[in-house]
Amino acid sequence: MRILTFDIEDWFHVLDHTSTRSESDWGLFPSRIYKNVHRVLDLLERYRTPATFFCLGWIAERYPSLVREISDCGYEIASHSHTHQLAYKQSRGEFAKDLDRSIKTLQDVTGQRVRAFRAPGFSVTTENPWVVDVLVEYGIEIDCSIFPVMRSHGGFPEVKASEPVLLLCNNGTLKEFPMSVATILGFRFAFSGGGYFRLLPYPLIRRLSRDSDYMMTYFHPRDFDPGQPLVPGLGLLRRFKSYYGLGSASTKLEWLLGEFDFIDLARADKKIDWSRERVVDLRETITKSVGRIG
Repeated sequence: MRILTFDIEDWFHVLDHTSTRSESDWGLFPSRIYKNVHRVLDLLERYRTPATFFCLGWIAERYPSLVREISDCGYEIASHSHTHQLAYKQSRGEFAKDLDRSIKTLQDVTGQRVRAFRAPGFSVTTENPWVVDVLVEYGIEIDCSIFPVMRSHGGFPEVKASEPVLLLCNNGTLKEFPMSVATILGFRFAFSGGGYFRLLPYPLIRRLSRDSDYMMTYFHPRDFDPGQPLVPGLGLLRRFKSYYGLGSASTKLEWLLGEFDFIDLARADKKIDWSRERVVDLRETITKSVGRIG
């Protein structure tokens, strides 16, 4: 099962950086979202490939015609939050308010129910597992926020999932499609999205894709835009992570779509017999984390 997803945000939506931290900062940068999203849509149309688009509510609020166009083309629309903040830096109330705002905005624009969510930066960790409770409370059925290895913005290696699982929380259950990882020489790492995809050579990506029974991708429109400006104030490492491989990423994705079949989350959900999937009980972890907050 190979699932194709895109996180719809603009080139300046860089997490945890001083000059791009808030909505007031974003107004200082010129948008490139229309051109970059249409590049993606053209590629998907050429290969007749379904995909799920995790959209920022902020994008839908400012560019409703673009998000409506994605939906009208038949692609599934999901939430990527409203204001693109790391979930573990928000209180439970702040996260809930932001989630509610994004869902309502996306549903108003598309006329379609929002069933799925991905946290910016995969920022659901052992420090904020209560996010799962909030998602269920607000009607989210599918989550794609778990990154089962450590990374710069957290990760949740305690959820040892290499395939979809059911997360059991105080409010019920949530279908979880975690980020897929590969293992080479005992080292677990991601390969099928964002900077990882831009960094790795395509022959390795092809081999790992071929050998994976479950593959979750995540791409951003900016991943295929070599002409984008430099975000001011980025350090050398962040600049490398954000800009390396922009020139070749579009060709690599085209090769990938030409060699492998992909589906969207809705189709993946229907393929799974959830009564037979592994259940990960987060209730004790959630209770402990809320206790720490209190």
